[in-house]
Amino acid sequence: MAKLLHPKATAVWLVDNTTLTFKQIADFVGMHELEVQGIADGDVAVGVKGFDPVANNQLTQAEIDKAEQNPLLRLHVKFNPAAAGEEKRRGPRYTPLSKRQDRPASILWLVKFHPELSDGQIAKLVGTTKPTIQAIRERTHWNIANIQPIDPVALGLCKQSELDATVQKAAAKRAAEGSVMTDDERRKLVSTEQSLGMDIEPKIPTAIEGLETFTLSGSRDRDEEARPERDISDANSFFNLPAGGGDDDDEDEDDFRR
Repeated sequence: MAKLLHPKATAVWLVDNTTLTFKQIADFVGMHELEVQGIADGDVAVGVKGFDPVANNQLTQAEIDKAEQNPLLRLHVKFNPAAAGEEKRRGPRYTPLSKRQDRPASILWLVKFHPELSDGQIAKLVGTTKPTIQAIRERTHWNIANIQPIDPVALGLCKQSELDATVQKAAAKRAAEGSVMTDDERRKLVSTEQSLGMDIEPKIPTAIEGLETFTLSGSRDRDEEARPERDISDANSFFNLPAGGGDDDDEDEDDFRR
């Protein structure tokens, strides 16, 4: 479907030069009916010069005349064969000058946290070139020592929905190829909506990690089994007194009397 050039300026021209209803003009230019009424009242599009759709081969005068006689008739943009294929453009996305210096940081973030993305996918997301991506992958970029990975969504280089769609597409392609992914790579392939909906898993502090299965009951039982049983029927054997202790006691008593 052909798109209209300068919708607001076209609406200004139609309001000033035709007797079309506000709804007809709004449907044709893709605006709200109240906004078209604001143009007629002089509250909207003040200072905007009208754009003639008839002179610019977007509408015919005959169709305007029919629509003026029938308020229910809708206008349609005239098909222009010369504009066929102009909607789909190839190549990297345009990045404003103020954000171009942030592209290396976003590329490093994508390379680090989403290695499944191809160079072409990264180039479309942040609007860069494949040689730049390759230089950052191989760490041969001239400023690689000063580049810190930053999320391209946070930098405003792409939308979160675009990043999620690209990651899911890369995951589907990798799964179709049959390659084995690690657990960390699977977590990275989850979209933001899915990750936010997951329950938080309890984590064991690193200070006691590995001790969750440690117990003293087993070692205590083994020590008791290995220790021989003592006969505690005799008091001397219980306290492990040396043999012949009675004679020593008598000698001590004799010394005390002296």
